[in-house]
Amino acid sequence: MGTKALILITVALTMLGTALGASRTVDAPDGSWDLQTNYSQWVSRIKLTTGDELKFQYSAAVHSVVEVSKTGYDSCNGSSPIATFPTGNDVVPLANVGTRYFICGVSGHCDAGMKVEVNVKSKEVRTVQRCRRIGNRRWCQSEKVLSSAAAASIEQSTVARFGLIVVAAGLTLLF
Repeated sequence: MGTKALILITVALTMLGTALGASRTVDAPDGSWDLQTNYSQWVSRIKLTTGDELKFQYSAAVHSVVEVSKTGYDSCNGSSPIATFPTGNDVVPLANVGTRYFICGVSGHCDAGMKVEVNVKSKEVRTVQRCRRIGNRRWCQSEKVLSSAAAASIEQSTVARFGLIVVAAGLTLLF
């Protein structure tokens, strides 16, 4: 019974994590951290907010990820890294607002375009009014949502409610 409860708690926490932050694989769904990708185009199609994370997937024998300053990014110089990610399956949490710079640490790769600048914004809470028509009447309800959840077309409250339903159903089955 303890194993079932642990699995249930893990599922619930995973769902809550999904509601609170997004995981973005660099150049998904088209590819990975490589020399063929236009990272300026990729980053222009996404919105990153605090609590999100970047995933870099690549062959560690061929590439690496180095976080650098703006100067290091502009000059493709990784000699004074802020952080180094060498595994080929690296996850970078985006905890703070601001611009971050990543380059490939292999000589010549950054100069060939293997670099990405990401701008992390704060999660803004905004009020959204949702309306539906029932017969001749219009019924509206205001709801506060996080901007990143709204951008991903996922309502945070819906994901949280679903997680609670899963936990309740699981507890019912356990006992």
